[in-house]
Amino acid sequence: MDARASRICSIGLKQVMKRDVMRKNSSWAFIGLLTACCALGCSGDTGDSSAVPSGGDEGKLTICLLPKIKGIAYFSSCAEGAREAADELGNVELIYDGPTDGDPKKQAEMIEQWTVDGVDVICVAPNAPDVVANAMREAQDYGVKVLTWDADGADGTRTFFVNQATAQAIGEGMVDAMIKDLGGPDVEGDVVIVSADATSANQNAWIDVMKPALAKTKLNLMTIKYPGENASNALADAQDVIKKYPNLKGIFGISSVSFPGAAEAVEQMGKSGEILVTGLSTPNEMKRFVHNGTVKSVILWNTIDLGYLTILAAESLAHEKLKPGDTTIQAGRLGEKPIVGDNILLGDILVFTTENIDQYDF
Repeated sequence: MDARASRICSIGLKQVMKRDVMRKNSSWAFIGLLTACCALGCSGDTGDSSAVPSGGDEGKLTICLLPKIKGIAYFSSCAEGAREAADELGNVELIYDGPTDGDPKKQAEMIEQWTVDGVDVICVAPNAPDVVANAMREAQDYGVKVLTWDADGADGTRTFFVNQATAQAIGEGMVDAMIKDLGGPDVEGDVVIVSADATSANQNAWIDVMKPALAKTKLNLMTIKYPGENASNALADAQDVIKKYPNLKGIFGISSVSFPGAAEAVEQMGKSGEILVTGLSTPNEMKRFVHNGTVKSVILWNTIDLGYLTILAAESLAHEKLKPGDTTIQAGRLGEKPIVGDNILLGDILVFTTENIDQYDF
């Protein structure tokens, strides 16, 4: 029995016992059939070549790219870069899928199903690292390579993290942009942060950097809101803080959903230019707000390049061209990228303003 067939037999038995134990008759009958298949070496003696998932065409790797939430501009642009890398490599079958509501339990279910399917690599952007941790560890136990990208996971759940930029650079970059946009370090007033989910590891890491950076200024951080990856909730939260804090000078929208939601609230309430908004989102989402003066600076990185780098790293890991302890990775058109510990670094943040935002299309 080859390694893939062995893995699938083992996974199949475990999943049937885990999910169908209450349906005893059908479950035990299927377990008997699967056990017999495994005993025969899954050699096709059942007469059904589709009984064991192949994970893709012969000689091709199957790589799954799992975003926090599917259907928003940020992750759609990451997927664009991932498809570019898959086409360039030629030996990759790319599966891009994720929950449309950001539910981490659905992320875990997708990881479990892909493990059963016998895919080669799963690249996860965890929305709640603890919720998906067991599924990620189980995938590794059965021989599936696991990476994280965009947001990191819990300890022991992956081999490498494809990191868009360091938390220090992102957190300090947002604070620096706000101070500059407001007119300099002597500006006094209140600011708030509109994040995503309270469990989002990357947003929490950025907040941990932003708090001490803000403490060195004359700006007072009044509250942090957690609307999830939901534009309507972000809009409502921003409206609430505008009403609550009369000395509000700025709002940080630190997800690609909360930033445009906060900007929309400022615009709707006639506060453009009076309350400034900065944060993280794609340039296409924010161009209108930049051009009408609601936003002066947009912080991000090249999301297309992030998806591209993730798939190149996944392919290299699957073929053992990338190993723990490596300090660089050859990343196609991106050139050589550094690896710090187990973090593969895309590079520095980008700042989009009225001067350059129209040069970008993602």
